[in-house]
Amino acid sequence: MIDYFFHRFDKENFRLVMTILVKDEADIIEANIRTHAKLGVDAFAVMDNNSSDGTREILEKLKDEFEMVIIDEKGDYKQAKWMLQLARIAKNELGADWVINNDADEFWIPNNGKTLKENLRFKKAVLTVQRYNMVPDTHSVTNENFFESLYYVKNPIFYKKSKELNNPKQSIIIGKIGPKTIVNPHGLVYLRGGNHKALHIGNLRDYFRSGYDKIKRFEAIEVFHYSIRNYAQFEKNILNRKRLLESGKKVSMGPHYRRWTRLYNEGKLEEEFYQNIVFSKNTIDAFSKYDIMAKKPELAQTIIY
Repeated sequence: MIDYFFHRFDKENFRLVMTILVKDEADIIEANIRTHAKLGVDAFAVMDNNSSDGTREILEKLKDEFEMVIIDEKGDYKQAKWMLQLARIAKNELGADWVINNDADEFWIPNNGKTLKENLRFKKAVLTVQRYNMVPDTHSVTNENFFESLYYVKNPIFYKKSKELNNPKQSIIIGKIGPKTIVNPHGLVYLRGGNHKALHIGNLRDYFRSGYDKIKRFEAIEVFHYSIRNYAQFEKNILNRKRLLESGKKVSMGPHYRRWTRLYNEGKLEEEFYQNIVFSKNTIDAFSKYDIMAKKPELAQTIIY
């Protein structure tokens, strides 16, 4: 753990590695890897959790073009454990000085005209980066190109916690979501599930002084989250959650996924999708008026798809 203090960081010659945990992400994984390679990522450590939709075959093809380690994991989903494993692979096998802990549906975009690597020419333990949900609209979910969704949730709504199983009046898209982390793998202790927080030997003082939630954001990079892309992708996600919930094992899962699994079992998931998840143009215009949503047209020009 103390290797952080002895690790020499050369700002002119360092390695930026991205780790990604995937399961059935055939519609987005190639765009993710190509975009981040263009933005300065040197190598990728990717773990495939038993994909059945062609994701694994796409990764194998991309491995011929990009520096990549692929790990096949057939076991039950254990995000925090696996992402820490990937970070260590990034360090030990790919020589990482910085590690971006990514998901297939997230795009890390600099906002200052520089590449990711140009923004990371310094040594630190952990960087916390703000994340924004992209807004699924009636056009983007029916079009083959979901990157045509141009709006993101700029200022999320802070809902009061409800005793209901994910109150349908509370949209997961416009609610608050956690940030993400970029870590120095030297001295990394653990990653919290979802990669929203990291405990590192080099940031213990900040953690005990302020706690995770008050650590200052690194503002040069932002993460844009394409969690809802179309109904087929959404249903597949819920089916994977359903299998976990019905496995008989103890599962940590948000109330919204539990509610959507129940609706799937009742044959009401598609109705829920179009009534409570997808946004109409009029609704987007109303939220934009109050600065809750904002347009981000440059994303479609930055992302390679």
